[in-house]
Amino acid sequence: MLGSLRSIVQEVNAARDLPAVLEIIVRRVREVMHTRVCSVYLRDKQSGNYVLMATRGLNQDAVGQVHLAPGEGLVGNVVTREEPINLEQAEAHPAYQYFPATGEERFSAFLGTPIIHHRTVLGVLVVQQAEKRRFDEGEEAFLVTLSAQLAGVIAHAEATGALATIGQQRREAKFSGIAASPGVAIGRVHIVAPQANLATVPYSCCIDVDAELELFHQALASARTEIRDAGERLKGELNREERALFDAYISMLDDNSLAVEVCDRIRQQVSAPRAWAEVMLEHVRRFEAMSDSYFRDRAADVRDLGARVLMHLRQQQQSRRDYSENTILIGEELTAAVLAEVPREKLIGAVSVKGSANSHVAIIARAMGLPAVMGVQDLPYETIDGAEIVVDGYRGELHVHPGPELKRRYDSIVAEERELARNLDHLAGLPAETADGHRVRLWVNTGLMADVVRSLERGAEGVGLYRTEVPFLLRDRFPSEEEQREIYREQLQAFAPRPVTMRTLDIGGDKALAYFPIEETNPFLGWRGIRVTLDHPEIFLAQVRAMMKASVGLDNLRIMLPMISGLGELEAARKLVERAYRELVEEGYDIAMPPLGIMIEVPSAVYQVRELAEHADFISVGSNDLTQYLLAVDRNNSRVASIYHALHPAVLHALQEIVRVGHAANTKVGICGELAGDPGGALLLLAMGYDVLSMNATNLPRVKATLRAVRKADTEKLLQQVLGQQYPEEIEQTVRAYLKRIGLKALLQPAGQ
Repeated sequence: MLGSLRSIVQEVNAARDLPAVLEIIVRRVREVMHTRVCSVYLRDKQSGNYVLMATRGLNQDAVGQVHLAPGEGLVGNVVTREEPINLEQAEAHPAYQYFPATGEERFSAFLGTPIIHHRTVLGVLVVQQAEKRRFDEGEEAFLVTLSAQLAGVIAHAEATGALATIGQQRREAKFSGIAASPGVAIGRVHIVAPQANLATVPYSCCIDVDAELELFHQALASARTEIRDAGERLKGELNREERALFDAYISMLDDNSLAVEVCDRIRQQVSAPRAWAEVMLEHVRRFEAMSDSYFRDRAADVRDLGARVLMHLRQQQQSRRDYSENTILIGEELTAAVLAEVPREKLIGAVSVKGSANSHVAIIARAMGLPAVMGVQDLPYETIDGAEIVVDGYRGELHVHPGPELKRRYDSIVAEERELARNLDHLAGLPAETADGHRVRLWVNTGLMADVVRSLERGAEGVGLYRTEVPFLLRDRFPSEEEQREIYREQLQAFAPRPVTMRTLDIGGDKALAYFPIEETNPFLGWRGIRVTLDHPEIFLAQVRAMMKASVGLDNLRIMLPMISGLGELEAARKLVERAYRELVEEGYDIAMPPLGIMIEVPSAVYQVRELAEHADFISVGSNDLTQYLLAVDRNNSRVASIYHALHPAVLHALQEIVRVGHAANTKVGICGELAGDPGGALLLLAMGYDVLSMNATNLPRVKATLRAVRKADTEKLLQQVLGQQYPEEIEQTVRAYLKRIGLKALLQPAGQ
């Protein structure tokens, strides 16, 4: 039956709409299983009942007419039990219910399996036979397997169908993806359609080869100008590292090997559009076939470049549509160049059906302070052009045609953000001090020079995490020691005399370098962070030397080691840092030995905090990875991202233990994960006693306003209350209620998502 299973799933995937999907299922399952009846019941979202939506073997007039509540009849029992029901004689079962309209009194054998997607029973798949017999294990296994395979397809088809008629019904629809850039945007969808499709260029020959070559070179020149202009339009928004993305686009067009490949094909009398399409599609396929996520993300950039040049080859002009005052760009694969084409004053959000939090467009969105969600795979984006939509960059959610209640909730968040922005200057000059006089240091997480101005404007007192891998990610080779020194010097100078905590190179896991590929079956448990740099001391030493050289005359550098899982790694790294320091002193550099700290990100470090704290100058908790490892959840995987919850009781108990033991060893303890940038989370961290909260600059005013509105003594009572609770949802509700009680309800963003 495996071949039949594959065949059915392939047919379903190719179906044009939900009715076609259901018709394929009932027809093919009846054929494969040799049953008299196959039927599908689907949940009606409004009533919660399950409706007969397709059948082969029952009366067709019953379709759409038979409604069953959960628990009603055999089908309703499949729903409530969330498991198959296999009966030899259906009418003998106490839950059996006869519906005259179906004509099913002729059938005795019954097998029903639930169709479940994300823990929700979407429907029930039923087969029936006239004779009394129990379906065997193989038949039951086939139907269960098929139901599991079909669940995602039906969920997507339902969503597509709902949105296809949304103009008349205006039904609210929600889709989940990956949070790529924080913030909330409420606006109108502007669909970015592919400018030209490389895959549909027909084969054609050319007679005048020289004219075709000239056309090709003109198209390249036009595309270069177009991209350069797009980069110039964003010049005020971006700094050197972000602008390098546009330079990378142009350098690809300048790549001689690429042009030579195309010209060679043109000289073989292949038309310029066809030659260009062939070459670019080969490059796209190479990138898409790679296991490395960074490489795969580059395929979108190559495809976008290919489409741009193809338009010029066809002598087409880009369509210039009017943009609304609150434009939210949505496309299958957004790119940085596409983002740059929208007037900045009109662009308020971005959504990409494909892509990850590390794609170029996500990096640019964060640099621009633009709410963004990536990887919304179930979104039928083609059907929602012009629709009203909410982009929740905190949760990674989209709400199409939000209802009044939902819109009110998000309007309050947007209003609160605007109010905070208006009070920015006032807040920036005030300390993060509670009403009863307890002071907390609010630092920022940075990675691009664009973060610096925003951070200082918002009153950042230092940098708790400078991600040194970002300059590495934006290059096609390891930057030299001098190149690194220049980059680090900019950061240190910009924040001086405030402290800047530079994390040593943290690659692997979800961060891969194109020129240093790491292929592993389980990268998050593999060769990453300090493990890579200790294995490559030449990379580590060059980076640490560059950091120390950059700190000459400033002395505000702190060095932090990622992914420390035991004392041995800290000691080995310290020896290398001390060696680099001695070398530089011998070379005549007048520098102080910087403090050396560690990140607590893996469970083993939690249980060795005392030993680590005694040997480190400071400790900083990377709560994002620590939460991920404690809960065994890859938060970049949309299938399980909902399980990731920063307010999970296990996470909170671990965080309290870390700061308690660290302080017992007289070591300062900070935290630089997303929990620190959430107002509710910040209150709990304040109560635990964390010395430093480091966050994205966007969240700093919100957290500062929250801390200044509370008494530390009251937050300690709140902490004791939540530490006695057993469910993350319960903890989140308690924190929300507390913020509402003190008049800060709009400040709370969902820390657990």
